[in-house]
Amino acid sequence: MWYSCSTGPMSFDSIAIQRLRRKVAWRILPLTILLYLAAYLDRANVGFAKLRMKSDLGFSEEVFGIGIGIFFLGYLTLEIPGALLVERWSARKWFARILVTWGLLSAATALVETPAQFYTVRFLLGVAEAGFFPGLIVYFTHWFPAGERARAMSGFIVAVPLSLALGAPISSLLLDVDWLGWRGWQWLFIVEGLPAVLLGFITLRFLTDRPRDARWLTPAERDYLEGQLAREAQAKEQTGRFTIGQALRTPNVWLLALGIFATNTGGYAMSFWMPTTVKSLSGGSDSSALLYSGLFYACGLAGVIYSGFAADRTGNPKWTCIAGQWSTGLFLAASAIPGQPFWMVMAWLVLTGLVAHSWPPPFWALPTATLTASAAAASIGVINMCANLAGYLGNHLMGWLRDRGSSESTILFLLACCYLLGGLIVSRVRLRAAPLLSKVVTTNDP
Repeated sequence: MWYSCSTGPMSFDSIAIQRLRRKVAWRILPLTILLYLAAYLDRANVGFAKLRMKSDLGFSEEVFGIGIGIFFLGYLTLEIPGALLVERWSARKWFARILVTWGLLSAATALVETPAQFYTVRFLLGVAEAGFFPGLIVYFTHWFPAGERARAMSGFIVAVPLSLALGAPISSLLLDVDWLGWRGWQWLFIVEGLPAVLLGFITLRFLTDRPRDARWLTPAERDYLEGQLAREAQAKEQTGRFTIGQALRTPNVWLLALGIFATNTGGYAMSFWMPTTVKSLSGGSDSSALLYSGLFYACGLAGVIYSGFAADRTGNPKWTCIAGQWSTGLFLAASAIPGQPFWMVMAWLVLTGLVAHSWPPPFWALPTATLTASAAAASIGVINMCANLAGYLGNHLMGWLRDRGSSESTILFLLACCYLLGGLIVSRVRLRAAPLLSKVVTTNDP
């Protein structure tokens, strides 16, 4: 909860604080959820389009693996600068630029004919979207105190499984259209890419950078929220004045980076290749593979929402994160047991989907809980760089293994090991500053 405070020009009681919390959440979360939904769909819809692109363009599995993965190398280019621009400049302007350019490039994927063109447009799409996710993490520190942050993050990270759950059936319909001589997979990229351009202009008009800029808050609400966040930042400063360079030399930063690298090596590969995996296991049509995949993604909605609330309620985002990583690994390992009928494998995958997206909300609450604003911004960029390197490695490896005849059981087991290793690494993270921070923030609790 947000706590009452009497040190500013006005005292807020618990009712006023709850009213302010709801006002901020309803203003900030719907738009950021919509933006991230568009972002994730535009990076992941190539996994849906692949079911037809492969035969139309004659691309091998490894070509798709490189093309899907090279997006993440492009994303690396502006990771740290993007997060710092949100901290020191304007989230509203930076996000608007990102949305317009990535929407146009996503739609341009419809024009590719050769592997080189495919690699180029995917790399440029990554460059265009670079800095968006770490920028969102930093942006949330401008609006939500630490005790609310994991729950707020679960609110927009829910866009990941939601975008894939909605994208699968929509893509299934688009794959079958044949308008103006263009194939269905081409229309898929156009129809799903151009809305991001419109969202760029909406962001420029409606997103608010910081509480002090919010005309939709009263002056007293602005002062209270700015004061609350300033006191929290001061409390973190008092636990140790971390510079950006010091933050990058902190063991926790690199443990988080390695933890997400291991987890995302399996996670991104699983998300992007799920339609291919399901089609191979079921032997069914493209449409049925996408519908089964949509069920897998839809199950992730509940896990994301629950994990954010659990992390805030228990005050222990670290172990909430690890529980999600290890549960995903165990369910994936169970799906890899050879000789099971498809319905049983799908049951394990549904359980996997339920927990596969539950670990990011508490995970991304960890760096901002113990570092100062600029140090956290730089650290988030570094951590997300490792997350995106994993996106390249996992997808390239997936295509390479498939071209060399690896079984679905082998691939699923390797993905499971990535999640288990990631959880083991995160378990070594030490959050020594958290108890002190909690004590300082809750001093004025009525």
